Amino acid sequence: MTIDNATFSDAFRDPDIARALVRDIEQAAVAPMRLMEVCGTHTMAIFRHGIRGLLPPTITLLSGPGCPVCVTDTLDINAFIALSQQDGVTVATFGDLMRVPGSFTSLRQEVAEGADVRVVYSAMDAVELAQRHPDRTVVFLGVGFETTAPTVAAAVLTARDRGVTNFCVYSAHKVVPPALDALMAAPDTRIDGFLLPGHVSVIIGTEAYRPFFQQFGKPCVVAGFEPLDILEAVRRLARQITSGRPQLSNAYSRAVSDMGNPLARRVMETVFAPCDARWRGLGVIPGSGLAIRPELAAFDAARRFNIAVVEMPEPKGCLCGPVLTGARQPTDCPLFGKRCTPMDPVGPCMVSNEGSCAAFYRYFT
Repeated sequence: MTIDNATFSDAFRDPDIARALVRDIEQAAVAPMRLMEVCGTHTMAIFRHGIRGLLPPTITLLSGPGCPVCVTDTLDINAFIALSQQDGVTVATFGDLMRVPGSFTSLRQEVAEGADVRVVYSAMDAVELAQRHPDRTVVFLGVGFETTAPTVAAAVLTARDRGVTNFCVYSAHKVVPPALDALMAAPDTRIDGFLLPGHVSVIIGTEAYRPFFQQFGKPCVVAGFEPLDILEAVRRLARQITSGRPQLSNAYSRAVSDMGNPLARRVMETVFAPCDARWRGLGVIPGSGLAIRPELAAFDAARRFNIAVVEMPEPKGCLCGPVLTGARQPTDCPLFGKRCTPMDPVGPCMVSNEGSCAAFYRYFT
């Protein structure tokens, strides 16, 4: 059966539609297939609504590198911590980063040692924090994909226009399409189809994935976040794989257009320029990062502070990297649920609300 967007909007939780979708999936998934949900919000929705248990055993769902905290490299985490140790600096961050372990400590531990680290809900909150405390330099930790980068860019432009010179951003932002290319090059990863991220796609549009699709010919479906959205995306992928007719399909057209949000991208591109970036599990991916442009260097914490960090190996036994590429499942990790728990995480996949290890721990233990 084909379900249009009008039906979706009226029947997200209709059990009859869900059953029909599951039947369609069972009929289509005649051979084993491995599907990756790229987005961490999809991962949590899949677990929260028990979608794995609805699917036939021929379908394996893999959690991808779509959790921004999880893919932030240890070098960047160490830089965040080093910034918090600077005299006269207040670090402003989203809450998930507080517990992510660096090589030797974490932001939460630094707070216990006297560091001034504030949890904020937006980059604009950090600008206002800087205005209230002109005697301190407020550094906002920019972590996220194309969804959050425009709001951080808008905060930089606001600070510039208001003359808030004690505000800056450490940009560890990343963009999604180059990571898909890197996944296809990963030696231990086999992916038959992709559930593409809904929130990111609102900004960049479906056509941003066209070069990837044309190069690799993998079935790709942009998916929303309601249970029926995800089931519909899986149904489309299963049909494409079985028929041997891959498509770049948009199952979230009520929010995602072909070209995305040009205004948001224009703001983002005013502040940021593409750069190479390190991803946990994927290494350095060319053109996958966002660096603050030279003309806005006054708002770039990486330029303002001379932070020297040393690359350290990942914790022994931690499989966050292979988990993020779909090569391993969280339960394959020897630390999972033992040395590594949400209360005492070893790796970032157990910290973030969008982390696959945290999802497995919450729903499978």
